[in-house]
This record gives sequence, structure tokens and C-alpha cells, in this order.
Amino acid sequence: MRLPFFVFRAGRAVTGRAHTRGWALMGLLSVLLGMVGCDPQRIAELEEGVATEADVRARFGEPEKIWEAADLAGNPFPGVAAQAGARTLEYNRQPEGQVNYMITIAPDGRMSALRQVLTPQNFALVLPGMPMEQVRKMLGKPMRVTPYALQQETHYDWRYLSAPSTPRIFTVVFDRDLRVVRTASVDAEVTGPSGPSR
Repeated sequence: MRLPFFVFRAGRAVTGRAHTRGWALMGLLSVLLGMVGCDPQRIAELEEGVATEADVRARFGEPEKIWEAADLAGNPFPGVAAQAGARTLEYNRQPEGQVNYMITIAPDGRMSALRQVLTPQNFALVLPGMPMEQVRKMLGKPMRVTPYALQQETHYDWRYLSAPSTPRIFTVVFDRDLRVVRTASVDAEVTGPSGPSR
């Protein structure tokens, strides 16, 4: 005999799909939090000059984007990433996370650098006139892109942590030609559903 499956919530029984959806949502949330929460452990397991691309993918999965050396040659911090045959794997933790990783695989197939790129030091390298593609290669995929047609601007936003652990949002404002006009950082609490108040 099969008994009906139900739980009580707010004084009434919840059965079937509503209960299943709740568990599915909790499971998804756990997976997302687990992915970000496991990053320090994954990073600790990778040693520069020793770990291979296969090691990186085994711990981080498929990258959001793979940048070839020629793609990163114009960046302010290219290093090994710009050497012929090098590849940089982008691991994005946006929109909910506060980090983006760029992991460079040297021409010999070994990991040569693992950088968390959402830092005030990197934000300072974003200068007026810089093209959007270059900013994207420096900081990874943003959490949100918001076009403002009347202002002829597009805002790219990234979540990050400012020391010691203040959640903030870094915004790059592009003109209609997708060149940097200005940047700003605000506390995440100041932002609403549509982004930072301006």
C-alpha cells in the first residue's frame, strides 16, 4: 500500500508538485552555494607549474570562455597569457557570486596562473576610451548588462568583495560605441533590482 506524501506548511497540507518544486529549488540553491563555497578547496588542489588543463577542468568544470593568447595581448596584465600557444580559461561566478577566475594554461600545457580578477587593483586599470572587449577580457563576464537608450549608454555590473568582506558592485559605463566613459563602485545594499542608483 502506498501512503500519500505530504508535509504541513502554515497549518495546511502541501502535496505533490508544490512540495517537489520546493525541494528542487532548495537543491539548486545548495548546488550553487556549494560551487562557490568549494572554490578555495579547488584552488588549493591546483599547483602552478604542475597542474594541467585536465586537472583544472576536473575541479572547475567547463569554462565560461576560453581566451587564446592573441585575445589577451592588449591587456594591461598579459604575462604568460599572451605567449603564443597559451590559453586562459574564464570561470565566471556572476551573477550571484563575487569572484571571476582567469586560469592561464601555458604553452607547455601546465597551469601558469590562477587569478581572481574582480579586485580594486584591476578596476583601476579600466580607463576612459577603453573598448568593451578589452574590459570583458580583463574582468570576465558581468553579472548584468543594462542599456540606457535615452542616455546612449550601456552599464556593465560586476559583484565583488571589498576588504574585509563588504559586498560591492563595480560598474563600467560605456558610450554608444562601447568605449568606457566612467566607472563607479557602490555598496551592494545601495542597489535595487535594476542596479545601482545613480
